[in-house]
Amino acid sequence: MRLRTRSLLPGVVAVALLATGSAACTLKNSGEPAGGRGPASARAGGGSAVLDDGSATKVALVPGGAHPYFQPWKTAGAQAKKTYRLGDVRFDERAEWDQQKQNNLLSTLAARGYNAFGVFGVSPTDINTTFADLKSQGLTVASLGSCPAGTKDEADFCLSTDVELAAYKAARATIDAMGGKGRIVHLTGNNVDANTQLRIKGVARAVREAGGEVKLLQTVTDIDKDLQTAQKAVSDLLTAKGKQIQGIVSTAYNPAVAAADAVRSAGSRAKVVAIDDDAKILGSIEQGTVAATVVQNPVGQAEIGAWALALLQTEQCTMRRPGQSVDSGSFVVTKENLATYDRARKAKTDQLKKRFADDVLTCG
Repeated sequence: MRLRTRSLLPGVVAVALLATGSAACTLKNSGEPAGGRGPASARAGGGSAVLDDGSATKVALVPGGAHPYFQPWKTAGAQAKKTYRLGDVRFDERAEWDQQKQNNLLSTLAARGYNAFGVFGVSPTDINTTFADLKSQGLTVASLGSCPAGTKDEADFCLSTDVELAAYKAARATIDAMGGKGRIVHLTGNNVDANTQLRIKGVARAVREAGGEVKLLQTVTDIDKDLQTAQKAVSDLLTAKGKQIQGIVSTAYNPAVAAADAVRSAGSRAKVVAIDDDAKILGSIEQGTVAATVVQNPVGQAEIGAWALALLQTEQCTMRRPGQSVDSGSFVVTKENLATYDRARKAKTDQLKKRFADDVLTCG
């Protein structure tokens, strides 16, 4: 995640079979004989890279700690294991957000034979050391959901939400819901997190583009630890400044849920734009108490991440540009597209697979 937020999309997206030019390979599924077609259960779907045999690849999907955002990784990883006939895909989520404990877990998994890792690093400033250590052991590594801070990524690739763009979209949706003018508040996560700073930049950009008609009244950080922390912060905010606020944009999960509840119970007219597709948030959009939400694509991160890691681990493909960062997508959801937005997210995952096959990987 870059964003420590939630998404509830069940299952894994379907992918379409794509043909590409001479720069890419032609897809052949694991278990499919040359010149023929394997059984339906073996058809891995679209893309244009070859995965002849992924049975020796054991993928570990390791979040930074316990958070609802990561739950779709578990389902998507299990499906990827079946779809691509991988040796294993393990989802290993520990409760504590502690970089050293995550490092210990990764070392343990490597000792147990896991050779491909999709990792959301606890510390964006320190995770490159962890990635470099894993790579030195001949393991393949993807930074999933969050890229390291700075301009260098020691992982093979990063597949994550462009958090600055997602925050910009959320702020623009808030401004639109307010009628293009008024005062907004930004609710977000840990202030020292590099991704929080990117989200702050995205919101500030949208405010600047409003041409002086919109004022950012306050940015409230460090309130995504848990729902209780967020609820208290939002309650205090509305008590102190509720009458001054026309819009609330949340770029972190717990504050989004807290804001939706608080505005509804207080009878506030502030327009709320949330993050991700928690059932409560989607229900609030349908009822009209939340104007919009910006959803992410954790299923696409896990599915495409596991597939690409297998191609790299089996040495059937290499990275064109090691450490490349790819946006996994973000999508504005309003009442108008509430019933259909997931089609766009599935289409994005199809596009990600094609992009990896055509532009991110080199397959011989």
